Amino acid sequence: MLARTLSSQLSERVGHSVHLRGWVHRIRNLGGVRFLLLRDRAGIAQVVVPSSIDLGDVGCECVVAIEGVARAEPRAHGGFEVGAQRVELVSGAQTPPIEVFKPVSVEQNRLETILDHRAISLRVPEVLDVFRIEAEIVRAFREHLNSQSFIEIFSPKLGLAGAEGGSAVFEVAYYDRKAYLAQSPQFYKQIMVGSGLERVLEVGHAYRAEKSETSRHLTEFVSLDFEMGFIESVQDVMAILESTIAAVLAMLRKTCAPLLARRKISLPKFHVIPQIDFLKAKEILASRFNKTDGIAGDLDTEGEKLIGQWALETHGSPLVFVTGYSVACRPAYAMPMREDPSRTESFDLLFSGVEISTGGQRIHDYDQLVASFRARGLNPASVEGYLEAFRHGMPPHGGMGLGLERFVKQLLGLSNVKEASLFPRDRNRLIP
Repeated sequence: MLARTLSSQLSERVGHSVHLRGWVHRIRNLGGVRFLLLRDRAGIAQVVVPSSIDLGDVGCECVVAIEGVARAEPRAHGGFEVGAQRVELVSGAQTPPIEVFKPVSVEQNRLETILDHRAISLRVPEVLDVFRIEAEIVRAFREHLNSQSFIEIFSPKLGLAGAEGGSAVFEVAYYDRKAYLAQSPQFYKQIMVGSGLERVLEVGHAYRAEKSETSRHLTEFVSLDFEMGFIESVQDVMAILESTIAAVLAMLRKTCAPLLARRKISLPKFHVIPQIDFLKAKEILASRFNKTDGIAGDLDTEGEKLIGQWALETHGSPLVFVTGYSVACRPAYAMPMREDPSRTESFDLLFSGVEISTGGQRIHDYDQLVASFRARGLNPASVEGYLEAFRHGMPPHGGMGLGLERFVKQLLGLSNVKEASLFPRDRNRLIP
């Protein structure tokens, strides 16, 4: 039997026999000439099927095996096609609820309908492109941080307390007691910095029981995290994040050019991501946009959008760091500013006016950290396993977390973050 030939390999097999296997993307009958578009993991191949071959029950989304001869054809998809000599039906298919050969448009199809039939909508090449791109982002994230001496860790997603505080945690029954799904790997990242690894990264799921039902929220998402020890200031953390974003974009330009071109995406370019202090951002919002509400110690959604607009107009950058958020709006482990203890050595990274990453310098002194927990009405005894690392010596450190789906939403200009999640979870969705 012939070895399988992928659609992308036809150029190497011109004049030779090939054996294609995949899904029937579309069948067109043009004046007695039948064209079968076959889809496999590498793309789409055009197959010319002579009238002597009975296609029988072969239809869209059927799985088929095709034997034929590859030939050059400038008018075909990719410039090559296959003249079929045999078409075998491997697995039949009912008429799909979504026309896979047409790009899925949220404007034309209700998002919930697309997600209800996710097993089928994921077959649309433009939809699947999103997740090929996500895979490259994660690969570049790991590779770049590995090159900077970061070591990947794998922290638990069940615990007795949430790392971020507050009530936005999912409670689960854990034998004879309560447990909670992890909001982030924050505590474990810090413990591992203190273990001697110093620099750690993690790619894992995180859970937020927020009641928000917006185009930017998921209850389960993929978080890209790193934490690093022996920093001089929060600027060290921001510098690593900046270089990581640059490395991710460089990787996408190298490996995903056809996918980005198909979606007409132009990736942002930057030498340095601009920064703006939170207090300066408030001044700009008031003077330039007449906005004074919703920005007491943090930026609300509108504030982020307007600062994103300012960064693009002023610096030509869709990316901007906002620094120095209020202590009241940051977790207990956030390091207060020495010159203004009411604010923190923290940042948000905005991408086209949407926060995609939050990070900063952490408190490394045990007594200061315990006092910070108590000031928020939190019992330090509830996180004793975390605090033990600080009792026995913790270096100055900091880190960040970046939401993969939200990053991809902004990068590709998607209308809803659910489009960047394979099987999204929100307040109402637990299927498929």
